[in-house]
Amino acid sequence: MARKKRYLTATMPDGYVKTIGPTADAFTHYWRIVAELENGKTEVFWGHARSLAEAKRKRAPADEAARQRGWKSFVFEIAELDETPA
Repeated sequence: MARKKRYLTATMPDGYVKTIGPTADAFTHYWRIVAELENGKTEVFWGHARSLAEAKRKRAPADEAARQRGWKSFVFEIAELDETPA
């Protein structure tokens, strides 16, 4: 039996809303890295995870990316996904 498709929506602290779907995947959290570059520009990296623990594991690689890429600073955020039917 096929799993039911639905939309997943994350609302970040700054009000940004990300919608994923329609999907049947069991994602529960959305993560985002907003990096400030040396030249003042901003880069955004994001993804979704099947648990809060999985999303939290993205934090350590962000530290390494900041060193390798020379980011001035970055913010790592996680938001729970809310589900709506597709």
